Amino acid sequence: MAQNKFATEITFDLNDGSKIPALGIGTVPPDDPSQVKDIIITAVKAGFRLIDTAWYYGTEKYIGEALKELFDEGVVKREDLFITTKVWHSFWHSPEKSLDTSLSDLGIDYVDLFLQHWPICSKGGPDGTPSKPMADDENVKYDDDPVTGTKFIDVYNAIEDIKANTNKVRSVGVSNYSITKLKQLLPKVKHFVPVVNQIEYHPQLPQQDLVDFCAEHKILIEAYSPVGGTGAPVLKIPYVKELADKYGVTVNEIVNAYHICEGRIAIPRSSNYDRIKNMVRLPKLNKEELSALYKIGEGHPVRYVNDPWGYGIGFKWWKGDTLSKIED
Repeated sequence: MAQNKFATEITFDLNDGSKIPALGIGTVPPDDPSQVKDIIITAVKAGFRLIDTAWYYGTEKYIGEALKELFDEGVVKREDLFITTKVWHSFWHSPEKSLDTSLSDLGIDYVDLFLQHWPICSKGGPDGTPSKPMADDENVKYDDDPVTGTKFIDVYNAIEDIKANTNKVRSVGVSNYSITKLKQLLPKVKHFVPVVNQIEYHPQLPQQDLVDFCAEHKILIEAYSPVGGTGAPVLKIPYVKELADKYGVTVNEIVNAYHICEGRIAIPRSSNYDRIKNMVRLPKLNKEELSALYKIGEGHPVRYVNDPWGYGIGFKWWKGDTLSKIED
């Protein structure tokens, strides 16, 4: 068997001429957010060069501590890393303030990628809090209708302006955008078509229509939650285990390869240091294997991220969403 390549050595071209690593480390916090510092240090020393974070996660100050240590020790330089942050929907009114807060916490002068975290606008104070603006009936408190509103487009336009008028951002993109929201946004883009759309994607959640739509507009897909939800259910799929045995790699590496071999960016996250060190190889899955992985979810699609602020966006199989009108 040919030796497996390293996913950490693969990059993809973005539509603005920049390059992005194919494998990143996610920074949604574990039970102890301060653990993210050691997660980042472990990941970077294992070869990861893409760090995906967000103001909402509350972990950026710990990432900043990790970066300072890595820079001081000479493990990497700032230009060796690709760092992403995002503006949360309760901070929609002040994306540059959100960015400046992230830059300060991270201890850096710029991010490589700035994303609009969700295509909605919820109620939030000047500093973006509360980050979960919920009414007593557990419905989101909005500043704009999630189905018919268009203020989310203004947010993306403001993000574009930050890139156009400052040195704080190298590339701009979106997250959690459905085809419906992309169709609303793209005709209103001022300067820069999004370079990526970051979405939940894994073998149990087939979304080829969205992948194809993004490809038509040269928007790369970034897959978050590539192992599924709590308990990593995707890793327990028998066929994933079968492929891991065939290629002599871990089940995590098979799940990442499912995306990378198809030209998508994979953003796994883990608080297990040994697991982080052992998810960097890239088995070269063939077309038949990639197709078989995709078909796993066709019969019974499962979405594990079903947050209420996703209601009305227009995604299929979003549990609890009675607002979206989906055309099959």
